[in-house]
Amino acid sequence: MKIVVPTDNKKEIEDRVAEHFGRCLTYTFLNEKGEVVEIIDNVSEHGGGQGLPPELMKDHGVNVLLCRELGPRALNLCKELGIEVYVCQAETVREIFELWKNNKIKKAGAEDVCESHKL
Repeated sequence: MKIVVPTDNKKEIEDRVAEHFGRCLTYTFLNEKGEVVEIIDNVSEHGGGQGLPPELMKDHGVNVLLCRELGPRALNLCKELGIEVYVCQAETVREIFELWKNNKIKKAGAEDVCESHKL
């Protein structure tokens, strides 16, 4: 299992969770034990590259996305690609992983997309 958290630096498990999934600077990848296995720059179209963030996640073998916010298009594409999405307002990678591991955050639904993306 591979888990991803959108982040804004390369501070490993103590990094701050980015405010928005697609607009982060980096993505921190964890294994099921919460160990950092990789950190990459956001090279999706939001980061000046190509492709959508969920496609980038799928290319890296992600099964679970833990984030603070995302838009409806990203949520739907994650679902289509088989990536489970969980949202909460955790501050650090460690905190959001621990909440997820202990079943203390909810799976994202249409009501959880960020307000700026709602129609």
